[in-house]
Amino acid sequence: MNPQAKLISTASLLLGTSITISSNHWMTAWIGLEINTLAILPLISKTHHPRAIEASTKYFLTQATASTLLLFASMINAWFSGQWDITQLTHPMSCMLSTVAISIKLGLVPFHFWFPEVLQGSTMTTCLLLATIMKFPPITLFYLTSPSLNSTLLTSMAIASAALGGWMGLNQTQTRKVLAFSSIAHLGWMTIILNYDPNLTLITFYLYTMTTSAIFLILNTTNTLKLSTVMTTWTKIPPLTTIFMLTLLSLAGLPPLTGFLPKWLIIQELTKQELTATATAISLLSLLGLFFYLRLAYCATITLPPNFTNYMKQWQTNKPTNPLTTIFTSLSIMLLPLSPMVLTIS
Repeated sequence: MNPQAKLISTASLLLGTSITISSNHWMTAWIGLEINTLAILPLISKTHHPRAIEASTKYFLTQATASTLLLFASMINAWFSGQWDITQLTHPMSCMLSTVAISIKLGLVPFHFWFPEVLQGSTMTTCLLLATIMKFPPITLFYLTSPSLNSTLLTSMAIASAALGGWMGLNQTQTRKVLAFSSIAHLGWMTIILNYDPNLTLITFYLYTMTTSAIFLILNTTNTLKLSTVMTTWTKIPPLTTIFMLTLLSLAGLPPLTGFLPKWLIIQELTKQELTATATAISLLSLLGLFFYLRLAYCATITLPPNFTNYMKQWQTNKPTNPLTTIFTSLSIMLLPLSPMVLTIS
C-alpha cells in the first residue's frame, strides 16, 4: 500500500475516533463514525485479494446500515424532545434504535455475523484495529447513553454474545476467527454491566484492548494464521511463545493475571445488584472461552510438529519484536496487583 495513502487512512482513523469520543452532539458523533468507516476500508482491502474485497464490502454495508439507524434514532429523539445532546436520549423508539445501531457497529449478538468474516479477510494489523480502536467510539456512545437504555435487552444480548462467542470459538482453526469470537464474548461482559456501572465497562474495554493488542502483535511477529502453524512457533521464538501462552490465559480471565480483574469486578457488581443468576450464567459461559484459549496455549507451547527424516526444522526468526509487544504483554500479565489503584481511579 502507498505510504501516503496509509498515512492518510491512519490519520483519518484517529481523527474520526477523536471526534466521536469527544462530541456531545449526535451529528458530530455520526460524522466521526462515518470518517472511521471510510478510513478503515482501504486498510481492509489493501491486499487486493478477493477475500479482502469481500470483507471490505461486508464491512461497508453493515456499518452504513448501523450509521443510518443511528442517525434515524437521533432525529426521532430530536423531533420529540428538541434535544440533540447524546446524554438526553429519552424517546423509547430512539433508545431501541440506537441500541440496535451501536450493537451492529460493535458486533454484538444477534448482529455479529459480519465480524468474523471481516477479520478473516484482513491482515493481522487491520484485525488489530478492527478489534480494538474501531470499537472505542461505539463503546463511548453506549457509555454516554447508558442511563436511557433497556437493561433487559442489554442483558439478553450480553448473555447471548457470551454464549455464542464461546460456542462458535470451539470449532475454529483460524487464529483470526478465534480472536473474533473471543471479542464477541468479551463484548458480552462489557454490555452486561453497562446499566449498573458504566465505568466498569470502560475498564473492561481498556484491559481487553491491551491484552488483545498483545496477542495480535505476537501473531503478527510469528506470522501465525492457523492453529497448525501455532505448533511451529516454539522453535522460532521460545520466549515470545511462553509470553503468548500467559497472555492467552490472561484473556481467558485466569488469576493472578490481568484479565481476571474485570471479570472479578463485574461478577462482584452483579452480585451487589442482586443479579446472582445472571452472574452465574455469564461465569459458566466464560468456561467455553477458557477451553479454546487453553487449546491455543497447548498448541503453542506443548505440541510439537511431526519430525520426519526430510523435515527441515524452522530455526529462530530474525524478525525484530515490536516494542509495543513488550509493553502490552507485560501489562497484560502483571497488572493485577495494581487493582486497588484501578478501582480508585474508576
